[in-house]
Amino acid sequence: MNSNITSRFDMAAEIASIALDEFKSHHVDWNYTGLIQRYYHLVERDFGDPRATRFPLMEHPLYTFGLVAIYLSWVLLIGPTFMRDRKPFQLRRTLVIYNAFQVALSAYMFYEHLMAGWLNNYNLKCQPVDYSDGPMSKRMLNLCYVYYLSKLTEFADTFFFVLRKKSSQITWLHVYHHSVTPLETWVLVKFLAGGNATFPNLLNNFVHVCMYFYYMMSAMGPEYAKFLWWKKYMTELQIAQFVLCIVHTTRALISSQCQFSKFISSLLLLNASIFFCLFMNFYMASYKKSQNQKMTIAAKMNGAPPAQNGCALATKKIMEMNNNTMDTMDAIGLLALKEKLN
Repeated sequence: MNSNITSRFDMAAEIASIALDEFKSHHVDWNYTGLIQRYYHLVERDFGDPRATRFPLMEHPLYTFGLVAIYLSWVLLIGPTFMRDRKPFQLRRTLVIYNAFQVALSAYMFYEHLMAGWLNNYNLKCQPVDYSDGPMSKRMLNLCYVYYLSKLTEFADTFFFVLRKKSSQITWLHVYHHSVTPLETWVLVKFLAGGNATFPNLLNNFVHVCMYFYYMMSAMGPEYAKFLWWKKYMTELQIAQFVLCIVHTTRALISSQCQFSKFISSLLLLNASIFFCLFMNFYMASYKKSQNQKMTIAAKMNGAPPAQNGCALATKKIMEMNNNTMDTMDAIGLLALKEKLN
C-alpha cells in the first residue's frame, strides 16, 4: 500500500456509485443491507490496512457497534433497572485499582506515541500515514490498537456510576463521548494507523493521566479532598486539547502540500469542534454555578441578604405595594370615621 493512499478517501462518492451498480447487477430485489455490505467490502478492499487484519475485532465494524450497543443498553436501561431497589455499591478499592490502571495505561500510551513518531520523525505541520512494514510503523500500528482497546475499557467509568447510583455524573456529554470514541479508534486502526490522526491521541493520553489520577485520589476517601482543588483546571486542560486539535487539523486541511486525506482531516476537525463546544458548555455551566454559590456564601458571611432572582424581587415589590396600599386605605378610613363622629 503506497503512502498517499489516504487521499483516495475523497473518492468515497465514486466508490458508492460502483457499489450501487454492482449491487443492481447481482440482485433483483432492493436490499439496503446488501448494499451497505457491498459498499463496506469495496471500502475495505481499496482502503483497509491489511496489517490490521491480524487483530481481534478488526475484521468488521459490527463487533464494535455491538459493544457500544451493549454499553448503551446497560447505561440507559439494564443498569438503572437492576439498581432501582438496591443500595449503591461503594466500590472504593475497585475504583482506586481501576483508576490506577488507567493512569499507568495512559502514561504508557503517551510515551509510546512520542517514541513511535511524535518525538522522533513526525512533522507537526503535516504527517501522512506510513503503511510500510518498518519497525516504527508497526510500533505505531500496535499502539493504535492498544489505544482502541483502552476505549473499550473506559466503558467501566459509566458502569461504576450506575452501580454507585451517581446518575448526576451520567451526562449526555459523558455518554456521547464513551459511545463515539470506540468507533473512531476502530476506524483509526483499520485505515489510518499513524500520521496526523494520532496527534489527538497523544494529547488525550496526557489528559487522561491527569484525569484518572484525580479520580484515583477522589476514590481514596474524603481525607484526600483537600488535594483536589484543581478540578476546574482539569476541564480547562480538556478544552485546551481540543483547541490544539482544531489548530493542528486546520493547518493540515488548508495546506495544499499536505498528503494527509482532506476528507479525514475534515472529520477530525468536525469531531474536535463538537467536543470543544460540549466541554465549553459544561465548563461555563459548572463554573457559573460555582461562582453563584461562592457569592451566596460570601454574602451570608458578611451579614448581607443573599442575592434574589428577578421573580423573588418582583414578588417582594408587589407585597410592599400591597402593604402601602392597605396602610393608605386604613388612614383614609380613620379620617372618614373621625369626620362622621364630629
